[in-house]
Amino acid sequence: MNWVELIGYVASALVAVSFMMKSLVRLRWVSLIGSVIFALYGVLIGAWPVVITNSIVVIANAVRLRKEFGAGSATTAVPIDVEAPFLKDYLAANADEIAHSQPEYHPSEHDTFVRLVNRDGLPAGVLIGEPVGKELLVKLDYVSPAYRDSLGARWLFGAGRSTFTDAGFTRLVAHAHTSLHRSYLELVGFRPEGNAYVLDLA
Repeated sequence: MNWVELIGYVASALVAVSFMMKSLVRLRWVSLIGSVIFALYGVLIGAWPVVITNSIVVIANAVRLRKEFGAGSATTAVPIDVEAPFLKDYLAANADEIAHSQPEYHPSEHDTFVRLVNRDGLPAGVLIGEPVGKELLVKLDYVSPAYRDSLGARWLFGAGRSTFTDAGFTRLVAHAHTSLHRSYLELVGFRPEGNAYVLDLA
């Protein structure tokens, strides 16, 4: 095997791996890199159909990623009843992942603050909380795998925090029982305080 063939194999592997990914953003990044390498491989062996096809894939992935991280993506947080059939189906369909990342979550009659987080009109996650005065105890903050690398969570706790302030909350409180959940909370701006993580909204 010479180095040109090796480039072709690396490109093939990256494109193949991209189709196995749950995260749409990660899939596009890996596919983009694989297609760039494939286009280079096509140039090296003089296969112009390979160059053209993969150049188109590179452009398509770049456009999609720009939309994902740009201002063109619309993220919303819509109130939904805790007893809504859609919410129950959504939670049931993602029960295993919820148990893995936030095993302490159990539905409660006190969980009266529920928001379905949508990305470009599609359900990307759900936030369920228990109001305690002007604080909201976040009981569940789940993001679907396809949207886990998107800016939805950053929007919700950043520019979209009016979701909470319009409801009268000045502070969010969350408890993390897994390293995965702790890392997520720190990533989106929560800070440790005692045995909890907090985010001041004011």
